[in-house]
Amino acid sequence: MTRPLEGLRVVDAATILAGPFAASILGEFGADVVKVEQPGVGDPMRRLGTEAPDGDTWWWLSDTRNKVSVEIDLRTAEGAGRFRSLVASADVLVENFRTGTMEAWGIGFESLRERNPGLIQLSVSGYGRIGPLAATAGVARIAEAFTGMTHLTGDPDGSPGLSGSSGLADYLAGIYGALGVLLAARSRDETGRGQLVDVALYDGVARILDELLPVFAATGMGRERMGPETHRSVPHSNYRAADGRWLTIACTNDRMFGHLAAVMGRSDLLDDDRYATNQARIARRDEVNVLVGDWVAGLEAGAVVDLCEAAAVPCGLVRTVDQYLDHPQVAARDSVVTIDHPAVGPVTVPGVVPRLVDTPGWIETLGAVLGGASVDEIIERWSGVRTDDLTTGENA
Repeated sequence: MTRPLEGLRVVDAATILAGPFAASILGEFGADVVKVEQPGVGDPMRRLGTEAPDGDTWWWLSDTRNKVSVEIDLRTAEGAGRFRSLVASADVLVENFRTGTMEAWGIGFESLRERNPGLIQLSVSGYGRIGPLAATAGVARIAEAFTGMTHLTGDPDGSPGLSGSSGLADYLAGIYGALGVLLAARSRDETGRGQLVDVALYDGVARILDELLPVFAATGMGRERMGPETHRSVPHSNYRAADGRWLTIACTNDRMFGHLAAVMGRSDLLDDDRYATNQARIARRDEVNVLVGDWVAGLEAGAVVDLCEAAAVPCGLVRTVDQYLDHPQVAARDSVVTIDHPAVGPVTVPGVVPRLVDTPGWIETLGAVLGGASVDEIIERWSGVRTDDLTTGENA
């Protein structure tokens, strides 16, 4: 079966997560991805997280998909030359160096596209390539703090918290980066020219802050930490059942609350002006949460979920990772898959997203042996030009 991006040649010169994640997405759907790594050292992602039996980390294995690795020292004239020869036949270059670094090495975008006008370069950086912070380094957690998300995360009286994954901003930047590459490729189909795709780590986080930005700009009203609550709807929180398990109930409109009230045996609440509308419930948030919390506390979690689902009330268990892995819904959609790794054996990882019904992506390999592929062989395969006499890469 042909995958949508077969024939797309990608050089992944990025490290850690955002850029490599974008390249992995492209690779899952058929792109030919070559990862460029520092000789003898490799991507620092190989050492970030929990160590796997092969000496790399499980995080590296999970997120490095369908790639081969070559070793090039971009900081040397010889390495820069070989890199230019490799990129000359590529469709896409992914990098996440601090703005100006590649230009200082003589391999900036304008220089590279003199030889390859169709080149699309995805540049992921802390703060983007323009503006007063363009040359400032950034990481995912700082990006969350920069946008205000960290300020909103956690309990009202406690320290600002973590959103759940220290790599959230990286993953979002990677997704938007992959989207940007595809849009640029579509544009290239019409113009014949590639372009620079500029993604800052904070971009994706800022894009998902619901109405926070327009409300503040229009009214000057900001938000503070609310723990498990949301500002826009009540009841919309976590509640503890009689068996100690937590579950989430999320009534985003009056119709859903009407269903919940009926399940609770409290249809009278719908005739009470204090609770009949969402705005009224927001004003009495604590009272509503006590009513719902007391009802949940009198039942086991499974019973609450069954009653709510039967009445079309959005409700779900707060699952641990093992409970997620064991759920039949996850298996039915290949949301989690197990891939055999030659040195580690079976490795369980998140599946391919999105799920294309007719031309799905898939995972062939996890991780990549450092320097396991030959730069010259890849240049020959991509360009059709033999490189037997290649020394610096300039004449390839």
